[in-house]
Amino acid sequence: MIAKTPKPSYYAVIFTSMRTINDKGYAETAELMVQLAEQQSGFLGVESAREDLGITVSYWQDLESIRAWKMNAEHQLAQRKGHQLWYQHFKVRIAKVERDYEK
Repeated sequence: MIAKTPKPSYYAVIFTSMRTINDKGYAETAELMVQLAEQQSGFLGVESAREDLGITVSYWQDLESIRAWKMNAEHQLAQRKGHQLWYQHFKVRIAKVERDYEK
């Protein structure tokens, strides 16, 4: 589903990943992280796709909201599990969205 975002400007956190073969607890944790993010101040939406390469883009009102999400205790626990169990490689990019359009 395409996230409904407000008129720019806002921020996008782009999480690109290559998974390991270990799936233990991954799907449940990923769903929980979306639910938790939705409760965070400044959260605007999320989009995700996965085949060999996974890409999740979350949208945020401002940089302070992104920092607060990164520091969320449950999110930090999930990040540690990701480093140890689920991802062989990942990259996080933060970008300011200055323009968008749609059909």
